Amino acid sequence: MAHELPPLPYDYSALEPVIDTQTMKLHHDMHHGTYVKNLNAALEKYPSLQSKSAEELLRDLNAVPEDIRTTVRNHGGGHVNHTMFWKIMKPKAGGDPSGPIADVIKKTFGNFKDFQTKFNDAGGKVFGSGWVWLAGKPSGEVQIVTTPNQDSPISQGLFPIFGNDVWEHAYYLKYNNRRPEYLVAWWNVVNWEEINKRYKALKSGQREPALASR
Repeated sequence: MAHELPPLPYDYSALEPVIDTQTMKLHHDMHHGTYVKNLNAALEKYPSLQSKSAEELLRDLNAVPEDIRTTVRNHGGGHVNHTMFWKIMKPKAGGDPSGPIADVIKKTFGNFKDFQTKFNDAGGKVFGSGWVWLAGKPSGEVQIVTTPNQDSPISQGLFPIFGNDVWEHAYYLKYNNRRPEYLVAWWNVVNWEEINKRYKALKSGQREPALASR
């Protein structure tokens, strides 16, 4: 079965004014669409890999044939990362977290404001293109990590609870070179309900909380 581009769970304009309509169209349809297209193309000559989820492929990249490994890492990662990204945002959201994710943030970072500052600082320091994440271990412990390009914490044995895309295509039309401004504004569309589901999946030992669409 071919991997498929999942539909946005809201309209292109739904995250205005934080994320503009044109950026959403380009980001979802063109960028994410290209990751899916190139991942499928890479897997064409390896039928045994076509039944695996993108997460499974990323979890053990050494098992992926060398001639397509980089493509799977880049485009499979892009597919998984963006499938998560659309879901952990929603209109009229944001605010302080509640529930289990709020508890673990307080336990780990002291308070939510300090966590936001550290998360934004890490995202601002990503050189070039990449992601900033809150990632977890099966024990439930969490940490802020960054990855270059479309690398996923999955490949490091971590569980991506949520992350923010700091590629220029995610923000440049609206924010230009003001990435720190984008990082601050982004919290106004964060979907804490979905993030709590992902954290609960980590705590329950579920390795793949939301499989990339196939």
